Amino acid sequence: MAGARDSSSGTRFAQFKLVLLGESAVGKSSLVLRFVKDQFDDYRESTIGAAFLTQTIALDESTTIKFEIWDTAGQERYKSLAPMYYRNANCAVVVYDITQASSLDKAKSWVKELQRQANENIIIALAGNKLDLNAKRQVETSVADAYARESGLLFFETSAKTGESVTELFTAIAKRLPLETASTRTRAAPKGVDLSRPSRRAPAQSNNGCTC
Repeated sequence: MAGARDSSSGTRFAQFKLVLLGESAVGKSSLVLRFVKDQFDDYRESTIGAAFLTQTIALDESTTIKFEIWDTAGQERYKSLAPMYYRNANCAVVVYDITQASSLDKAKSWVKELQRQANENIIIALAGNKLDLNAKRQVETSVADAYARESGLLFFETSAKTGESVTELFTAIAKRLPLETASTRTRAAPKGVDLSRPSRRAPAQSNNGCTC
């Protein structure tokens, strides 16, 4: 995590590490693709190990945040690698599929692991993805919301396919980040994506990810 204020413009810049966790095929990579490129791909292959992406956003006229995003693989064989990615992470998005009740159980286990082993000040968001498949819902909103409240998590239901609540999810995380305690950097703040009005998000390089 790092931050700085550009003395010429008065803009505050901060950089934070974000990790995505969750069972395979819940749509982690699709959420990132929607956030970073504002795109959706129906045929995305499973992530191998982890993919790294970045996105810079402007919360307001004076605050710019850069997310360094680690999109981890959901397959069990890669689980032992997860601590490498959530170690020192400032924030995490734990994703489940609203059409698969078992994926919420898996998400809960990831939350417990983060709360036990990750940065003690880590901000955790729970995201129920595939809201576009609401007719096939197995996890009621009230159930997941109650769990999130009890566990001190941010909670959103999202659709990577339609883009519903994806920007809101990452913006809510950004607003919780401790900007005032960010360490000083000497670089000027880059130009970000202004989330205060409709905008196409800037593209970033991405590896293939899990199916959504």
